[in-house]
Amino acid sequence: MDKIHVTGNGPLRGVVRIAGAKNAALPVIAAGLLSAEPLSLANIPAVKDIDTALQLLELLGCKVERDGDALSIDSSAVDAVRAPYELVKTMRGAILLLGPLLARFGEADVSLPGGCAIGSRPVNEHIAGLEAMGAEINIEGGYIQAKATRLKGAHFAFDIPSVTATENLMMAASLAEGTTVLENAALEPEVEDLGRLLNSMGAKVSGAGTGTLTIEGVERLHGASHRVPPDRIETGTFLAAAAATRGSISVLDTRPDFLQHVLAKLEATGATVEVGDDWIKLDTHGRRCKAVHVSTAPYPAFPTDMQAQFMALNALAEGTATVIENIFENRFMHVAELQRMGADIELQGHTAIVTGRERLQGAPVMATDLRASACLLIAALAAEGETTIDRVYHLDRGYANIVDKLAELGAIIHRA
Repeated sequence: MDKIHVTGNGPLRGVVRIAGAKNAALPVIAAGLLSAEPLSLANIPAVKDIDTALQLLELLGCKVERDGDALSIDSSAVDAVRAPYELVKTMRGAILLLGPLLARFGEADVSLPGGCAIGSRPVNEHIAGLEAMGAEINIEGGYIQAKATRLKGAHFAFDIPSVTATENLMMAASLAEGTTVLENAALEPEVEDLGRLLNSMGAKVSGAGTGTLTIEGVERLHGASHRVPPDRIETGTFLAAAAATRGSISVLDTRPDFLQHVLAKLEATGATVEVGDDWIKLDTHGRRCKAVHVSTAPYPAFPTDMQAQFMALNALAEGTATVIENIFENRFMHVAELQRMGADIELQGHTAIVTGRERLQGAPVMATDLRASACLLIAALAAEGETTIDRVYHLDRGYANIVDKLAELGAIIHRA
C-alpha cells in the first residue's frame, strides 16, 4: 500500500493550476446515461473516483473514450442497469446512477453506496423523491431496486438540502412526464453546473443553484459538449497549505466566487488575499497566521470539505479557535492523528478547541478519509522532521497529482 513521505521544509511558494471539480464531474458523467447521443466533456480530473465512475458506465454497456482531461460517453448500447457493490463501495457518488437509469430505462439496480467513513449519509431523500415521482423501490440484499414505466412530475421538498439527492432527482425529472418542483434544494455550484449541462442536452431546468428548482420533463435528451468547472476544494486546500507554511502562492484556473467564505477566513488569519476572474493569490509575508473560528454549514457557508484543512491551519496558528462540524458526525477522525504530531486539540462533542503551536513534529500517521488526508499533508508540510502518511488511497479519490503539484511549490515530498 502506497505511503507519502513529507519532510517539513518551510513555506510553499509558486504557482499551481487547479483541476476540474470531482464533485461536478461525477453528476455530469452520470448524465451521460440520459441520452443515446454522445456526451463530450472537458476538464475532467484524473482522480480515482472518476476512474470508478467510468468503470461503472462501461459495465453498463457505455462506450467511454478518454484523452487527457477530455472525455466522450456514448450510452446508445447500454444493456445493463446493475451497479455492483464491488465498485460502488468505494465511491459515494455512484448513487447518481440511480436517477438517470430509472428515468431512461425504467429500472435500476444500484448498490447502497460507500466512500469515506465520515458519518451517516442516508439515501432516504433519493428514494423518497423518486417514489414521489411514481417509482416502485425496494431495498434488498444491499441494493436499491427501482422500477417505473415512466416517472411523473411531482412536488417534493427535501428535509435537508442534499447535493447528490438534488442532482439525482433533477436528472430523473428531466425525462419525467410533467413538471417537477424541488423545494429546499442544494445551492452548491456543482448543482448549478449540472443544470447548465442538462439544458444544453435539451432539458428544461430553471432555478438550479437556488432553493427551488423547476424541471419540465421532455421526451428525450440529445448529446452536448460541456466543460466542468474548477475544483473549489482543491483550491481551498492549496491556499490553506500556503497559509499554514507561511508561504505565498498563486492559484490559477479557479473560481474565487465559489470560495467567498473560505477566502474571508483566510484573510482573517492575517494573510493577504487578492483575486481575479480565474485566479487567487495568497501571501502570508512569512508571518505565522492567526487562529480563526470555523463552523461548517451548507453552501454558501463554510464547507465541511474544508474543515479538516483549517483544523491543520489552526493547529499551527497563533491563538485558540473553535472548529465546529455541523454536517457529518464522524468528521473529526483526523484529530487523533494531528495529536500524534503534537497538536493541541480538545474535543467537546462536535466542537474542537484548537490552540496553535509554533511547530508540529513529524510522525507516522494514517489517513482516515479524503479530506483528512489533505489535513495531514498540510500539517506535515509545516512540521519539523519527516512525516509518513499511510492509507493515501483516500487522497487519490479526490486530488489530481497533488504530490507533484506540492513538489513544484517547493515541498520535499515523495510517494513510495
